[in-house]
Amino acid sequence: MKENLIQQKSYDFALKIIGLYRKLCKANEFVLSKQLLRSGTSIGANVEEGQAAQSRADFVSKMSIASKEARETCYWLRLLRDSGLIGSLEADSLLSESESIINILTSIVKTSSQNSLNPKSKIQHSKSVPLP
Repeated sequence: MKENLIQQKSYDFALKIIGLYRKLCKANEFVLSKQLLRSGTSIGANVEEGQAAQSRADFVSKMSIASKEARETCYWLRLLRDSGLIGSLEADSLLSESESIINILTSIVKTSSQNSLNPKSKIQHSKSVPLP
């Protein structure tokens, strides 16, 4: 089976966010860390949902939501960094990963939206199952 880059990147990123969440909880930071956990893990959840999309529009919607969650995650990371709750090195590394994910998702949304104008094109799922 062909590896799906965005699935793997968003999953790996979620694992790193969980690690940061645990670290922040140990430092008694619960509010911002929970926001970060929700948005940072939601990226991959929406990507996974998109793989089972019922239509091209559903797929584009899930990928768009994943992109928005990645952007929100950037916000929380910048806030945590600029407030001194996490170090710049750690934040900047995660911000770079998040921006890479945003770029991939933006490309997916643009390509899928353009392909929707072509009725013969199909969504490529990780298992290569065509939609009805």
